[in-house]
Amino acid sequence: MKVPAALVGARVERTAFDQQVRLSFGALDPDEGYRLDAELVLETPFLFRDAAGEWYELDPGTGVSLAPVLALFGQSVTAVDVSDRGALAIDFHDGAGLWIGPDPQFESWHLTGHGINGTTVGPGGEDVWNR
Repeated sequence: MKVPAALVGARVERTAFDQQVRLSFGALDPDEGYRLDAELVLETPFLFRDAAGEWYELDPGTGVSLAPVLALFGQSVTAVDVSDRGALAIDFHDGAGLWIGPDPQFESWHLTGHGINGTTVGPGGEDVWNR
């Protein structure tokens, strides 16, 4: 699988919460319109670091406790990496960050859309990551 480096420079254009946490990313190419229109779906517990550096352990489907994630709206991605069988780490322009590791029983996250390789980290994680 390929590390989703195309997210770097993209902006969070929408946040949505239900039994999952959804972040929509967009990035424009000055000559061609959208170079990236993607959605990241988090399905298992994850860590969120706010702009002040405080970490939160969050779980999709928990309603108002997910409020810190709303601060990502409008933020640009500065770095993306995948390690440890599918642990996704994203850093944002304001200093916020997101980390979600593989889950032993469930799909932990997936990324789909235009301008990005579709990625799913299933139960137990994924072994091979290309940078």
